[in-house]
Amino acid sequence: MRAAIVVFPGSNRDGDVARALRLAGAEVVKVWHTETALPAGTDLAVLPGGFSYGDYLRCGAIAGRAAAMDAVRDHAARGGLVLGICNGFQILCESGLLPGVLMRNVDRRFICHRQLLRVERADTRFTSSYAKGQVIDVCVAHGEGNYFADAETVARLEGDGRVAFRYSDASGDLTVHANRNGSLNSIAGIYSENLNVLGMMPHPENFVEGLIGGVDGRGLFESLAA
Repeated sequence: MRAAIVVFPGSNRDGDVARALRLAGAEVVKVWHTETALPAGTDLAVLPGGFSYGDYLRCGAIAGRAAAMDAVRDHAARGGLVLGICNGFQILCESGLLPGVLMRNVDRRFICHRQLLRVERADTRFTSSYAKGQVIDVCVAHGEGNYFADAETVARLEGDGRVAFRYSDASGDLTVHANRNGSLNSIAGIYSENLNVLGMMPHPENFVEGLIGGVDGRGLFESLAA
């Protein structure tokens, strides 16, 4: 698998996601935000975490209009895989590739901690290494991760099975304490209609090696590489 990581001014997790992809066996190239095309043979486009353009206006608002995003939209329209993590999820929403918005956390504070997620389905290119209902241990680090969409959009996401992950406790229960940013329906990640675009706020790339605290995030990258 060949992965292209789009780097914006302010991106700071591109190195981490590149390492996670390489550990899973992927070939990785980086693409600067001013590029108008993805490298030939790209299977997966990745929008990494960070603070693109300093989070001016709204998180991801400027990056969503970058030249490289036209190439990412074209890639997605052809059925190519796209992964947006944290700021990348915000960019996907701002660029129109995913519905909804990421608002300020409910307590108005930046949060950074280990986070349990419940895997909602295991039949996608992103989650085949997991089991449906499995609880995985990853991390979050964001100030605007509170997912919101209008009632019709949320009903469509739920009805179509497009919720990828939810904030949960160790038993897989959805609790207020587990959902510390206040996201609707404890949503931590969603898919596009064709299930080829995934946006998620937590950072699976944080936990891909036991030496740094855990390996539960590795399954996402192994699923993609498989």
